[in-house]
Amino acid sequence: MKHTFKMLAMLALSFSTAVFAQETPKEEDFYKINKVRIPEGPILEVGGLITLPNGDLGISTRRGEVYVVENPTSNRPYFRKFATGLHEILGIAYKDGAIYVAQRGELTKLIDKNMDGKADVYETIYAWPLSGHYHEYSFGPKIAPDGTFFVSANVAFGDEEWWRAESRVPMRGWIMNITEDGKMTPWAPGVRSPAGLNVIDGQLFYTENQGDWVGSGGIWKVNKGSFMGHPASLKWTGRSDSPTKLSSDFFYSQIDERRIKNDKGRYIKPENRVNEEFKTLFEMKKAFPELRLPAVWLPYGILGISTSEPVKIPEGTFGPFEGQLLVGDQGMSIISRVFLEKVNGEEQGAAFLFRSGFRSGVLRMAWGTDGSLFVGETNRGWGSAGDANEGLERLVYNNTKTPFEMKAVRAMPDGFEIEFTQSVDQKSAEDLASYNVESFIYKYHPVYGSPPVNKETLKVKGVKVSADGLRARIIVDNLRQYYIHTITVDGLREKNNFYSLIHPVAYYTLNNIPSGNKLSMTEVSTKNSANAAVAKVTPAAQKGQVTKAKTDAAIKSAVNKEKAASATKAAAAAPTYNQVKGLLTSYTCLACHNPTKKQIGPAFQDIAKRKYSNEKIVQLIHNPKPENWPGYATEMPPMPQVTKADGLKIAAWINSLNK
Repeated sequence: MKHTFKMLAMLALSFSTAVFAQETPKEEDFYKINKVRIPEGPILEVGGLITLPNGDLGISTRRGEVYVVENPTSNRPYFRKFATGLHEILGIAYKDGAIYVAQRGELTKLIDKNMDGKADVYETIYAWPLSGHYHEYSFGPKIAPDGTFFVSANVAFGDEEWWRAESRVPMRGWIMNITEDGKMTPWAPGVRSPAGLNVIDGQLFYTENQGDWVGSGGIWKVNKGSFMGHPASLKWTGRSDSPTKLSSDFFYSQIDERRIKNDKGRYIKPENRVNEEFKTLFEMKKAFPELRLPAVWLPYGILGISTSEPVKIPEGTFGPFEGQLLVGDQGMSIISRVFLEKVNGEEQGAAFLFRSGFRSGVLRMAWGTDGSLFVGETNRGWGSAGDANEGLERLVYNNTKTPFEMKAVRAMPDGFEIEFTQSVDQKSAEDLASYNVESFIYKYHPVYGSPPVNKETLKVKGVKVSADGLRARIIVDNLRQYYIHTITVDGLREKNNFYSLIHPVAYYTLNNIPSGNKLSMTEVSTKNSANAAVAKVTPAAQKGQVTKAKTDAAIKSAVNKEKAASATKAAAAAPTYNQVKGLLTSYTCLACHNPTKKQIGPAFQDIAKRKYSNEKIVQLIHNPKPENWPGYATEMPPMPQVTKADGLKIAAWINSLNK
């Protein structure tokens, strides 16, 4: 009901200002994607990307080749093959005249001794074991402040329990620190698919992908001895050189791994359980003090499904966002932006969508000498929203314009302060109907991914806008520590042109609520145009002719009748794409599926060919069966948050594609 009134208020606000508004610019008006010209021959399934000291670009590929690209920002860059015959290179670094790459099973140093532009020495710095499982990727290296290297190692999966990640050989599921002379120190266990390592301001961070024990992707700070959350690697903490002493036995004594057999003695894949008592990461940190919480969650299907490399925006680059982080996503072919702050000594902050529309999965990023961002792409075997299997593109900022965006969101003792890149319109900014805040969290369980749980709409009680219009501080009831807070400001307008925000939603991970002064209600605006909308809908209640309870009941009855009529109409005829597009977007279905072509998941058209009933499709939405689609590497997570009514509507549209 609140959302209905809010929608009415926003429609009224939009109508009243439409006469003054111009069309809001889009992402591409500020950040243009340019394809880098690639010569015929090389297939750039980019696994690693680095800008060399002379401005050349170093590229490692999943096909085992290394290229050096001269004049990479020009219209005719020159590609020179530097090394070949290596194994699935998913990272590259440069140090003291040599190139270092992480192959599947070793850190390798490449040296051009005779200075002919090609590596003639391939030196093994350190090798780690392989079991031969396809999922044992290795990422890095990244150079630490002391000149050593960080490398991370993927886990494998079980044979019978094909869904359960496991560490078959030492160091799988670990981040390792390796010296130039080949000494390896185990650094941190608990990683699952750690595709994005980087050292930022002297501190190691990494990104993780959703999977078993990982409710959604995010970015984590990594200290030596930290436990990053996935238990497979704990089998090696008994080593004498392990900085972490948390054992597998103790872990599983505190939380159920759901290792259950059926009546035929075969293991049963854990499925999401609706209305169960569940654990969260922050609750389990009480039992496992070594456990690290994400600095910032990147909500699944919204800001990514396969989180990749984080990079820091250099000073004087990309307009108002210098110093913030950009995080790639391989599955959704997007880049998100992250604002970090420290509260009570811990990192936390807000994540925003930044740029979509890349031609393949965004895996690696590197800054060019001209301030543009090189984007290395791949999707073979992994799937992506982009159509291409590989690619190299440049993201170029149009520095003649400043995008109207939330520049930052900061935690306050009683809510949040939102900073904007341009001054806001005072009237819309002081209207509480312009703001909406919700909070939710993910489960910590052995199921692949997690639906958002404990979702709650929070009341925005007041707002104080700064005199220059660049900040709005909102008072929010019931802030929840450790939860993701979705802050939507789609009713707010820019001061001079009445533009909407390009990206009106921020996702703030509230690891700590700061202390300090709270705003007084006497110094904030409590005006809410939604209340005016309610008054218009219920004039009798405004005059005191009927009670509020009766008014609410009458409105609820009318809404229920309208819903029933809509349901009857929908049952009579399958909905059109336009009628379900909003549901597909809000439930993040479009992050993985396309109506007619294969993406991360199968096309809706291909699902329709299976001839499932509408009811069966809803069951599979709530608890997917990835074994039904063996050709797809990324499992679909359980989505019980999709209501049955919405699920049936989506299912009816899907099945209409087979007619």
